[in-house]
Amino acid sequence: MPNPSFQPVSGFDLPRFAGVPSFMRLPHIQKGDKLYSDVEIGLVGVPWDGGTTNRPGARHGPRQLRDYSTMIRAVHPVSHLKPFELCNCADLGDVPPNPADLMASLDRVSTFYSQLKDDGITPLTAGGDHLISLPILRGLAKDGPVGMIHFDAHTDLFNEYFGGTKYTHGTPFRRAIEEELLDPRRVIQIGIRGTMYDGEDIEFGRANGVTILMIEDLMERGFADVMAQARDVVGKQPTYCSFDIDFIDPSQAPGTGTPEIGGPDTYTAQRLVREMRGLNLIGADLVEVSPPFDPSGQTAWVGVSIMFEILCILAESHRARLG
Repeated sequence: MPNPSFQPVSGFDLPRFAGVPSFMRLPHIQKGDKLYSDVEIGLVGVPWDGGTTNRPGARHGPRQLRDYSTMIRAVHPVSHLKPFELCNCADLGDVPPNPADLMASLDRVSTFYSQLKDDGITPLTAGGDHLISLPILRGLAKDGPVGMIHFDAHTDLFNEYFGGTKYTHGTPFRRAIEEELLDPRRVIQIGIRGTMYDGEDIEFGRANGVTILMIEDLMERGFADVMAQARDVVGKQPTYCSFDIDFIDPSQAPGTGTPEIGGPDTYTAQRLVREMRGLNLIGADLVEVSPPFDPSGQTAWVGVSIMFEILCILAESHRARLG
């Protein structure tokens, strides 16, 4: 039975514009705190964009996402899932990056998530640019490769940038496959679009067994058919979910460094995430929210709303693993 100490602060008790913001108004708990051993799902920020190759700003994402997450309430409007009653959820703070050292930051993130895995905590992460998914997977998949459902406008399967740079936000899943953190036969990417350099990333992915669905596949087939295929691809084995905010059309989520027109709307994104219900999700991230490109905060609100959708699936999955 979830500990009542982990219930979020209600908007009936404290106005949403008041108090110190934490993810979804949950208690802020760190390792060593009295309640840490009871945490089942940890919401974590990784405020780092050292892998960005063009427009930076995603390092500021977690802070704005926390602020806007005070609008989240306790019950899913369709499934009626109550994630905060299913599991003890807490804001575990940020992984402190080293903004002057890319490799050191990757090591800090992987160490943090390796500890979460050892402690039996299922993580939901707010980025940060998409390179953060690589060290997260290093921590979570250290016992063997996992599957992945990846919502994005880009494959992030590039080999290198600028004549030899292997670690950017365009390369995390190429490295994850090479490091055997991901089983490419259990990876599906949904929503890929936009102009290309040469298509080598897609060729690499498909040659190694990755299922890559272009935006045309999603728009022509619909979310139910596409997600039925996604469920077949990942099966019942451990699966990670990575959601890049640029998956959504920039008319509804403009605050990101690499926007691509022609994406799905927010409602379609919600429906896609809901179709993951019943899968064995071991963690998830929401990345590439860049507040400098959206002073209105609309993108952050979209981001935390998707995080809540994912949290409901994660909570149910975590509870199912415990029997």
